[in-house]
Amino acid sequence: MKRAVIFDLDGTLLNSLEDLAAAANFALRNRNFPERTVEEVRRFIGNGVPLLIKRAVPAGTPAEVEAACLADFRAYYSAHMLDRTVPYPGIPALLEHLKEQGYRLAVVSNKFETAVQALCRHAFGTLFHEAIGDREGYRKKPAPDNLLRCMERLGVSREEVLYIGDSPTDIETAGNAGVDFIGVLWGFRDEAEMRGHTKAPLARTAEELESLIQAADQNKKS
Repeated sequence: MKRAVIFDLDGTLLNSLEDLAAAANFALRNRNFPERTVEEVRRFIGNGVPLLIKRAVPAGTPAEVEAACLADFRAYYSAHMLDRTVPYPGIPALLEHLKEQGYRLAVVSNKFETAVQALCRHAFGTLFHEAIGDREGYRKKPAPDNLLRCMERLGVSREEVLYIGDSPTDIETAGNAGVDFIGVLWGFRDEAEMRGHTKAPLARTAEELESLIQAADQNKKS
């Protein structure tokens, strides 16, 4: 029986691409570096903000300049992360339905934790029991640290969890934590890339995702 559904955030629950690209380009402009297209930023996302910046700055950028770009990104993004970020279609209703059915809901993201918690409060109110992001002392996904930390807080076992995400990083994270996975196809990675990394079910809409969650739960009960 499944008791908890844990989600990735960016590309899974929230379409945050434009705000992430704006913050990255603000940081690049501050250092007189060439800006990146939205599609380039889409490819850079998924392994945390420090790696996003490492991918965005020109090759050979000194470490201290890269660190300054990261600080610029964080400052700008903290002030502008709600400018154009919105839930994907059907996501708020999906979360309401799942909570009504008794599932414990949570987020585990590679985004820095203060931003994760602020975005979840703004977009989803009190729907989530936990909202966990990158913080000192825990390895980022695909390491299982934060997913396991979330499960401990929720009081659930591996067998009771579904992890939902939009990227190969999320697939690997679920495998490293020993939990079942369902993927979504509306996020930052295309279908071919997702299917090249998993045989797990993949949802095209929030309504289809809800059906897959119910099916996974029934399979465990039978």
